[in-house]
Amino acid sequence: MSQPSADDALEVYSDYVCPFCYLGKAAMEEYLESADDPPRVEWRFYDLRGYKRRPDGTIDHDVEDGKDDDYFAQVRENVERLKERYDAEMTLDFSLDVDSWDAQQAALHVRREYDRETFLEFHEAVFEALWREGRDIGDPDVLADIADDAGVDPDAVRAATEDDDLEADLRERFETAQQAGVSGIPTFVYEGHAARGAIPPEQFRRLVDGA
Repeated sequence: MSQPSADDALEVYSDYVCPFCYLGKAAMEEYLESADDPPRVEWRFYDLRGYKRRPDGTIDHDVEDGKDDDYFAQVRENVERLKERYDAEMTLDFSLDVDSWDAQQAALHVRREYDRETFLEFHEAVFEALWREGRDIGDPDVLADIADDAGVDPDAVRAATEDDDLEADLRERFETAQQAGVSGIPTFVYEGHAARGAIPPEQFRRLVDGA
């Protein structure tokens, strides 16, 4: 993938409902804590289930994607292995049927309207709400609660989930990521070099130091 990185930032393409994005985040944070000169992290939105999304925005769960019981058994095994390796707390079955579109649209609103620290606090809280607390981040009321705890106007977040301008912006960001060659998540990009999957901390060092 040929993708220029923004000002030497480590770009992370992810979706809140992707278990390997949550696990990859844990590994990345371990790397960042140990790095002498850690890069700035820039989060990029990606729609994991976009290929299942109907024109009205709902997800068609009957779309044939070749993922059978054996596939999901392997995913569960990999999730359990990486949970232990990265010491990540996950209380939710990865297969819980949650749509992240509204959460990503709300996060985009927070990114637009608040400072970087507030966005990162909200962003982290959405991940934790799903994977550690088992909350439905597709519910605007849940997102409003998360926003309130992060110092964000909860009513504005509820409104953001129905904002046509934010929806169009988010859709454009997804398309831009795909056009840049992002075909799976998590994808980590640094100065045009990319790695995909919940890579270990040492691979982040190679990605950044070798760029």
